[in-house]
Amino acid sequence: MTSTVPAHRLFKAIALESDIIIPKAAPHAIKSSEIIEGDGGPGSIKKITFVEGSQFKFVKHKIEVLDKENFTYGYTIIEGCALMHTLEKISYHTKFVPTPDGGCIFKAIRKYYTKGDIEIKKDDLKTGKEKARGIFKAIEAYLLANPDA
Repeated sequence: MTSTVPAHRLFKAIALESDIIIPKAAPHAIKSSEIIEGDGGPGSIKKITFVEGSQFKFVKHKIEVLDKENFTYGYTIIEGCALMHTLEKISYHTKFVPTPDGGCIFKAIRKYYTKGDIEIKKDDLKTGKEKARGIFKAIEAYLLANPDA
């Protein structure tokens, strides 16, 4: 995805200050985000709680990579409803690439680890990607509306 928001701001909002920014930017989807183990760096575990009425209640993810200089963030969902009893985990590796116009390109690689030989339905993946895109766009809009955030 592309954004007019500079890479360093999006990286900071999503990787470093997500516990503050995401519930403010996407109150329709995220109730809270908190570190439940660690200091926020690699090895830390975060819990994201979704709003009531959401398809999911919560997810826990483990931070694998946090590279502030290269705007790279990697984490693995290790627990929660999003795993749908068919997945062991979902790994994400994201990178915010600055563009000449001052914005950035957000690149994300997702890897799904299924339990046994279970196949994932493409519709389930599409729904998850659409929800993630919606939260990304909400964060982007929040940052544009709040230049000091």
